[in-house]
Amino acid sequence: MSYEELYRQSIEQPDRFWAEAADHLEWSRRWERVLDVSAAPYYQWFSGGELNTCYNAVDRHCENGRGEQAALIYDSPVTGQMRSFSYFELQDLVARFAGVLRTHGVEKGDRVIIYMPMIPEAVISMLACSRIGAIHSVVFGGFAAKELATRVVDADPTLVISASCGIEGQRVIPYLPLLEEALTIAGVENLPRVLVSRPQLPIEDVHPAAVLWDQAMEAAEAVDCVDVLATDPLYILYTSGTTGQPKGVVRPSGGHAVALKWTMDHIYGVQPGDVYWAASDIGWVVGHSYIVYAPLLHGCTTILYEGKPVGTPDAAAFWRVIEQHGVKCLFTAPTAFRAIRREDPEGELLRQHDISSLKTLFLAGERCDPDTLHWAENKLEIPVIDHWWQTESGWAMAANPMGIEPLSIKAGSPTVAVPGYDIRVLDDEGMEVADGETGNIVAKLPLPPGNLSTLWGDRQRFFDAYLSRFDGYYLTGDAGIRDEDGYIWVMSRIDDVINVAGHRLSTGALEEALATHPDVAECAVIGVEDRLKGEMPLGFVVLNAGAEVDVAQLKSELVQTVRSQVGPIATPRDIVVVARLPKTRSGKILRGTMRKIADLKEYKVPATIEDPAVLDEINEALRPD
Repeated sequence: MSYEELYRQSIEQPDRFWAEAADHLEWSRRWERVLDVSAAPYYQWFSGGELNTCYNAVDRHCENGRGEQAALIYDSPVTGQMRSFSYFELQDLVARFAGVLRTHGVEKGDRVIIYMPMIPEAVISMLACSRIGAIHSVVFGGFAAKELATRVVDADPTLVISASCGIEGQRVIPYLPLLEEALTIAGVENLPRVLVSRPQLPIEDVHPAAVLWDQAMEAAEAVDCVDVLATDPLYILYTSGTTGQPKGVVRPSGGHAVALKWTMDHIYGVQPGDVYWAASDIGWVVGHSYIVYAPLLHGCTTILYEGKPVGTPDAAAFWRVIEQHGVKCLFTAPTAFRAIRREDPEGELLRQHDISSLKTLFLAGERCDPDTLHWAENKLEIPVIDHWWQTESGWAMAANPMGIEPLSIKAGSPTVAVPGYDIRVLDDEGMEVADGETGNIVAKLPLPPGNLSTLWGDRQRFFDAYLSRFDGYYLTGDAGIRDEDGYIWVMSRIDDVINVAGHRLSTGALEEALATHPDVAECAVIGVEDRLKGEMPLGFVVLNAGAEVDVAQLKSELVQTVRSQVGPIATPRDIVVVARLPKTRSGKILRGTMRKIADLKEYKVPATIEDPAVLDEINEALRPD
């Protein structure tokens, strides 16, 4: 069936479409209704149905002949460790740790905070929670104590699981001082916890409310899977909120399993037994969806990588993993490839490895500039797929559906709406704009399975944030266009659109222009206040390693490039050359914070920032005097 036929069926016959997808999983009780519209706009999928996600991700494969296959490969260049877990081995560990959870009073519907580095125990913890119907809430390891505390307060957990440390390159990051401070702030100093003592920072003094992982597992008894309603939460994942209070995205169990398994074949084009690698972190939605759940639901081998694209040990880190483990599909952020390109622009390290197993590269998490996409295409000689989704969606909203019908690639576009998503572009009054015109990107309700069902403990905030702006639509918060071929172009967040003398300019379009310069490795454009025009673009560029340029000449060339590719109205106020850009740990550029620095406004150091020192560098670059 072609993409057009499959897409049309998903929109016109969603019940039939998603029922067929759901039949590829094991249900303990079949659903009563595929799509429940009785409480619209709060739609539910597979209401009345019961299943267990852990059973479908692990036990099902053990029973159906995949028990000896590798389920999880842990590859840690920062510790020099590597270990493969078969589905049988993973089943045993998960079932026993689920028994540990039970002995600590964790039951169906209880919340468990997981504050962990990229180690196998983190994946085991997530699956063990789902095994007994508990709701896990993974917090990115190393998050500041205050941010962790807000999540503890909001989720009200029965237990917290953590480790003695994480490792960032050569640095050991102690976790327990952050955890103890967070629990003190939250007022739950004696909350039970299970702790992994890592050799890089052994735990010597065990808190009275804590038990060490290894000791707990020695005495643990395996427990069976517990059936939950398809509409019951599988997990809570907190994402940043405009008020400063994180939003707890709730993922319903049934729709999540159905949608993620469907994507592995239809979007990523991989089959059971293939090796799939999402080079992300379990603390982010990509890690939830495509390190842990989707590959295992589909019967693939998934890779848990504790390292960086560069520096562990060099810019060949990814190529080594692909060659060593036979990776078929790689999913990572454009930032990773910009970093690799900056360190090895000619791909000399790449040529030292056999990556013939790799058939596709998928990029997401931020907008992929065409220059980075073309560089990856030229060096890898495989399809490079930019696709677009959000924490809230849990899986791709727009993509090139490689498992259905590979479509022509348009650099800068994540291609077309994925089956299930009715993507529209509206003006501020809620009217659809013409093809090629910039507007608010929305999705017509109902959203397909796997999307958030609400925000934890705050249904009104869910409505206000996503459903209230345009009646009958989900507001993505992104701005962009849909062209005459139906391709989606996500240009910026709605608040990243620059208004220059009444002209709405996308920061993405300006960044595309800057990125075409051969000496530019990375760039960012923000809108800064201007008395005459309201706002003016301000560009930041990071140069390729070893680039020797005349800065004045470079700025002149970049300004001219923007003028010729976007128009004179988009002429930047200035171009600033910096050593690096401020980013979150997931690779997103902190444009909002940069804007406040440029406008001389007060700002808070975001809890998600990778290195706060970069903000001082931005300050110095903007005001060298």
